[in-house]
Amino acid sequence: MYLYIAAIMLFLFLIMIFRKTLLKTASLFLVVFILISAAFVLDNWDQNRSASAVDQMKSWLSEPVKKTSAFIEHNTAVVKIKDETLIDLPAVNQFPELPRGCEVTSLSMLLQHAGIKADKITLAKEIKKNPEPYNIENGKIYFGHPNDGFVGDMLSFDNPGLGVYHKPVKELAEKYLPGSIRDLTGSDFTELKIHLSDGRPVWIITNTAYKKLSDDFFQTWHTPSGEIQITYKEHSVLLTGYDQEYMYFNDPLTGEKNKKAPIADFEEAWVQMGRQAITYLPQ
Repeated sequence: MYLYIAAIMLFLFLIMIFRKTLLKTASLFLVVFILISAAFVLDNWDQNRSASAVDQMKSWLSEPVKKTSAFIEHNTAVVKIKDETLIDLPAVNQFPELPRGCEVTSLSMLLQHAGIKADKITLAKEIKKNPEPYNIENGKIYFGHPNDGFVGDMLSFDNPGLGVYHKPVKELAEKYLPGSIRDLTGSDFTELKIHLSDGRPVWIITNTAYKKLSDDFFQTWHTPSGEIQITYKEHSVLLTGYDQEYMYFNDPLTGEKNKKAPIADFEEAWVQMGRQAITYLPQ
């Protein structure tokens, strides 16, 4: 009876704490719960048969349970946020080849940390492109949406262009790390610190001032996917750490490693740009 109650409590605990992250794990324990329930039904008919079924079930599940326990242990450790942390990762400069290629350059550093060789030029060729042309009609700007692909010319400032947001970047990253990319977009800033505490850098969208911008830095674009507020100060960096005062990041705009900005200002800039972020989980 105690085993029956424990199975129910463990299953509910996994659902509440881990939700989608451990959906497969929770599903495993649901199967265990059902099998145990069946064993206790049999117990009403034949005590010896029930005991035998439980012993056999333990034998079947011993290895999966060990793996699940290790998985849970790793992921619960992630939530312990350190007071400060700093990841040692070489910085990559987007110039001179990619004047507007901060997003793919930051992605190249993220993949490099994961042990994947993918240089910025290759990623620039592979990133999804948005073919929507730049046009102005009746004072309105018509162009592409950065979440539908890279907008404009990445290789030169001579032609109209901007950049790309997290969706196409995530899609490209998943080609190199299938099943391991974690989209943190829309999350709380604290979650970025969780992954940094666990030793994984985080790709984000911010702006070149690394603080909240006034409204006059933004303009409205009309795109096939709807209106969007755009700033030409849009930028992407790779977070490498933090302490009580600063966020640290590799900046593809300057090629500077572990550049720092005041943490409060940096968070406001990230929130203003849509809380866009991705990282990877260990395979």
